[in-house]
Amino acid sequence: MKKSVHVVGAIIENENKEIFCALRGPEMSLANYWEFPGGKIEVGETPEEALQREINEEFNCSITVGEKVEDTTYEYEKVIVRLETYMATLLKGKPIALEHSDTKWVTRDNLHKLNFAPADIPAVEKIVKEEY
Repeated sequence: MKKSVHVVGAIIENENKEIFCALRGPEMSLANYWEFPGGKIEVGETPEEALQREINEEFNCSITVGEKVEDTTYEYEKVIVRLETYMATLLKGKPIALEHSDTKWVTRDNLHKLNFAPADIPAVEKIVKEEY
């Protein structure tokens, strides 16, 4: 039986209406896929708390978490991932990739040009359609 993992992702939008995207490194699972940054929800955390902690740990900055965009379950080869994505804004600092191999700010209409992890795609589609 496959392991299930509950994770969260932040759709961080800046004042230029660009979305922050992170490229998973070659040593990470789902290597070389782009994603909305975030991570696993720890025991006792709300999704919002997990997102704030993960962004602080992985990008050395603070965010405020807004409205939920998507809740997707995707079955990968070795794991079943439930990904909840939320709109977010930077509160303090600028994101610095501590674990990812690359990052970029991308306009909504260019998001589809990045090779996103499959679980992120439903949220990408909503963002591109500007449903949020």
